[in-house]
Amino acid sequence: MLGRLWLLLVLTLSLSAFAGQLDERRLNALITPIVEAEIAARHIPGAVVLVGEGRTVVYRRAFGQRALIPAPEPMTVDTVFDLASLTKAVATAPAVLQLVERGLLSLDAPVARYWPRFAAQGKEAITVRQLLSHTSGLPAGLDIRHAQGPEELLARIAALKPGGRAGGDPVYSDVNFIVLGELVRRISGLPLDEYSWRRLFQPLGMHDTGFLPPAARLPRIAPTTWSGGEVRRGVVHDPLAARLCGVAGNAGLFGTADDLGRFAHAVLDNDPILLKPASLRGFFIPQTYPAASPRSLGWRPQAPLAANRAALPPFGAISHLGYTGTGLWIDPLSGVYVVILSNRVHPDGGGDAAPLRARIIDAVAASLPALPAERIASAYPELGERVEPYITKAVPQRVKTGIDVLEADAFAPLRGLRIGLLTNRSGVDASGRRSIDVLARAPGATLAVLFSPEHGLTADREGRIRDDSDSLSGLPVRSLYGATRRPTPTMLDGLDAVVVDLQDAGTRFYTYASTLAHLMETAAAQGVRVIVLDRPNPLRADRVQGPLLDAERRGFTGYWPLPLRHGLTLGEFARLFRAEAKVDVQLQIVPMQGYRRDMWYDDTGLPWLPPSPNLTSLAAVERYPGVGIVEGAEVSVGRGTPTPFEVVGAPWIDGPRLANELNALQLPGVRFGATRFQPAAGPYAGENCNGVRIIVDDRDAVDMPTLGVALAASLHRLDPGHFTLDRILGNLGSRATLEAIRAGTPPAAIAAAWHDELATYLARRAAFLLYE
Repeated sequence: MLGRLWLLLVLTLSLSAFAGQLDERRLNALITPIVEAEIAARHIPGAVVLVGEGRTVVYRRAFGQRALIPAPEPMTVDTVFDLASLTKAVATAPAVLQLVERGLLSLDAPVARYWPRFAAQGKEAITVRQLLSHTSGLPAGLDIRHAQGPEELLARIAALKPGGRAGGDPVYSDVNFIVLGELVRRISGLPLDEYSWRRLFQPLGMHDTGFLPPAARLPRIAPTTWSGGEVRRGVVHDPLAARLCGVAGNAGLFGTADDLGRFAHAVLDNDPILLKPASLRGFFIPQTYPAASPRSLGWRPQAPLAANRAALPPFGAISHLGYTGTGLWIDPLSGVYVVILSNRVHPDGGGDAAPLRARIIDAVAASLPALPAERIASAYPELGERVEPYITKAVPQRVKTGIDVLEADAFAPLRGLRIGLLTNRSGVDASGRRSIDVLARAPGATLAVLFSPEHGLTADREGRIRDDSDSLSGLPVRSLYGATRRPTPTMLDGLDAVVVDLQDAGTRFYTYASTLAHLMETAAAQGVRVIVLDRPNPLRADRVQGPLLDAERRGFTGYWPLPLRHGLTLGEFARLFRAEAKVDVQLQIVPMQGYRRDMWYDDTGLPWLPPSPNLTSLAAVERYPGVGIVEGAEVSVGRGTPTPFEVVGAPWIDGPRLANELNALQLPGVRFGATRFQPAAGPYAGENCNGVRIIVDDRDAVDMPTLGVALAASLHRLDPGHFTLDRILGNLGSRATLEAIRAGTPPAAIAAAWHDELATYLARRAAFLLYE
């Protein structure tokens, strides 16, 4: 029933609601300079771009050269490209799902059921679904040195030892899809190339698409070039696929833009020749967490193509890229698909198609109307919890954040300045445009460099982040959570100012305030101005709770003596830190308009754009200053589940007993229910955890740091052998509070002991507040 409803919705949206929204002339005016600039920069020799809407190809054009050596050849719209990893999405994933439809394969069956030798080295539990969603734990690639043909290569894969846990964080892997291609051969009795031709490409009219292209097609094939200088034409570029004689589940497919357009149209039209609607839906439904970088069955879910794309959840549309410079995007909500094909590895094995693809997709999206997040929730009701934070509730007056106020002031504070920007995906304006792109076009200012905090520019990464570049703007990105956690003088060289547009979490141990403080210290020494575009404190900025950080415990997860719930916006923190730390930096805050201190985030009329991988909902943010206290100990706080920070558990916990213990405390506004969950990340990843769910009945009444103390005290009292109390000191930040927990002091009495230092803190912060 759900599949039929989705089919009706998709057909209605794709063929009528957005019909005629794209205009060929406008697209040409936008796309032509992008492609020509990328060719001039020698990032690509040429490209073919095709844009379709509903049943109409709106735009189709070839640019530049198909080949540069040994002789120049002009690009044509019927050029055949080595599609590289598009093979995974266009051939292998559909072939596997067709076999599932026919009852010959089960997504949740172990791979070893169909290929017994695959069970070696602990792989017996890896499922077909995990291969399709890149959560198998298999490595990204394979050492192919000295491999003597396909049989030996497949034997090596069967003997591989996983590098990670099955069902954990996604790791994009060619090996996954080589295994899937082998399953197609074993189950159907046909090699992948023959199966794909018979069941996919020929029935869909994709006559120029296939593996091992025939000699007659060679003159139209765009060559690729290995780094050693070997030019390949009609021979797969991917080394793994080449060792498998050009037929592999990960790469080896050749095709044209028109054929990929036919495939995209089949997806949008729910063409049963390709797959049934329920199977096609598997392309779009995320199989993984975190929400910021999901994987589906063979594809990567993406935000829909819409003018406000940067402010939408990463669901609704799908895409896949290919190493050689190819890409395909399909969006049922707009009815639009985009094909971008280049052979960026020609003529020297280098090139870079990332800016080309990012800028064209941005141009197409900007040409479409804005899309309310409610439309995504309607199309994908099973994603309701993951889409809900992006849906803004009606409010009397929507808050204008600092970037919107700056725009309204025609960017006056930036005129004549060469600037950097510290931001991540949470930095967008009211129209859903990235602050990066807004400031890159600001009149009179020059945006020269980007800085990213913990979790990177896309706010979806864990661990150390390397320097990078932003594909859309082309600007360098300097990581402040990599080799260094503060900008070096060299990073600020030549800048007049650094603009900061980040969404904070309102909790002392969230690291963005520390990154801002480090920036201010370096900027002061370099004579560089800091301009903070303010954003709301999501936790009500009129509430201050928890112990203050001990002065001797200052570090990256607590750089200044603040309480756990500090009641400051990031702009207000900057003012307080400059004064109290005596940092002689030229600081300017661009304050919000319409913001009040008593607002929760969902009172502002702004969408919640997760600033990090596990603060995916407002429920998570609201519980963070309490549940985060115990995270350093031997418990899971739900990272890698749909409800991070809403649950606490471990295999050793007695959930009902812990729930009873906590409920007996009668903490205001909150209760606890026993639960079981299996986290995909963090401590106990892949294990069944028993514990409690934190159920908030009245968020205005809850003192979250007190809740965190209650959790720590109960866990320590019930099982001190498993719960190491000292391990929570990092986030708790107060030795006196830790010792009070150890001594068995009731949580309410511990909270009462914070009163005097909180009163002193309130007096300290009063001079730096910007909002009533």
